[in-house]
Amino acid sequence: MAGAINKLTSAKVAGKLAPGRYGDGGGLYLEVDRHGKRWVFRYRWREPEAKGPGRHREMGLGPLRDVSLAQARQKAAQARELLRGRVDPIKARESAPAAPVSFGEMADRYIDAMAPTFRNAKHLWQWKQTLGESYCASLRPIPIDRVETSHVLAVLTPIWIIKAETADRLRGRIERVLDAAKAQGLRSGENPARWRGHLNHLLPARKKLARGHFTALPRQDVPALISRLRDRRTVAAWCLEFVILTASRTGEAIGMRWEELDGDVWTVPAERMKAKRAHRVPLSARAMQILLAMREHGSEWVFPGQHRRNHLSNMAMLVMLRDLDVPVTVHGFRSTFRDWAGDCTSYPKEIIETCLAHVVGDATEAAYRRGDALERRRELMEAWAQFCEPEQTGNVVRLRG
Repeated sequence: MAGAINKLTSAKVAGKLAPGRYGDGGGLYLEVDRHGKRWVFRYRWREPEAKGPGRHREMGLGPLRDVSLAQARQKAAQARELLRGRVDPIKARESAPAAPVSFGEMADRYIDAMAPTFRNAKHLWQWKQTLGESYCASLRPIPIDRVETSHVLAVLTPIWIIKAETADRLRGRIERVLDAAKAQGLRSGENPARWRGHLNHLLPARKKLARGHFTALPRQDVPALISRLRDRRTVAAWCLEFVILTASRTGEAIGMRWEELDGDVWTVPAERMKAKRAHRVPLSARAMQILLAMREHGSEWVFPGQHRRNHLSNMAMLVMLRDLDVPVTVHGFRSTFRDWAGDCTSYPKEIIETCLAHVVGDATEAAYRRGDALERRRELMEAWAQFCEPEQTGNVVRLRG
């Protein structure tokens, strides 16, 4: 290992290199092959009781993407120091106590383990984003068994009021990561992110919105909005009107394909439903007119995006509402429909909730209710479409007897 050291440069190791071994001196090498670039420390080792020159050994120091040139040199220097003390670097590393698992490492492991259970890619991204550097930069380096209430409060307090919904979800995710660590024996004691009986004494309770979590448009304003949407004549405008008329969710509508239609019935596959059960939607005459207009685009998607190969963006309808200066959410129209159906019609609550694809009753009750009341829901959705129609004076709907 004699000779010059620090022969490589950061620019060289980051650049394009042919497969091979590039020496930095002092036993440190950068190996390049089809799998990538990685650091290796090569040295000769002879057991104290053995004779002869000893044998060559190689100790991996990590891939270049995780270990910089400076870090690799530091690790090589530590290995050379061990050799001067007649200690085998590989044996020393194997006998060293395992490094404590940090909160960040535990969070990443938990997300990877639970990824198959997330509803969609957006849900997975939200977990990674909130438990990543954006919000948990101060928490991630802390050993998982050392996380305390003060650490959790340092993350939550700055956003608890100004980003209440995000903060509440983040608290729940931190709690689940810490519970998982306890289940694996990596920590003990009470969970410092628990709300009831703990953080509820340290943080103000969140204010509940008047209409759940989503701002909704008053029902009397819906016909005027529909009129403005029809003036736009864009895919986003058509899709938003369709969502309003069907009381569906954004993901259910934008992911709609033509094969999901059977006459005037739209069957949303289970994978796009929140409850993970296929849902039949009876389509009103006006909803069918919208679908007829969408046929002209010639896409596999009913509501195609700009390039036709993909469906409409999940933000397109919200942007449309902002352009129209209507301060509501797309999801809020489901609340508008529910209010209208409950206040202005005599349809039973079970029919209304089924239109919204909500689970009605407990498991035993659901087992006996084998049908989905499609025809009764068809009547209700047609009445809703008539109410939303801008040209109908007074929007009077005949109630069922």
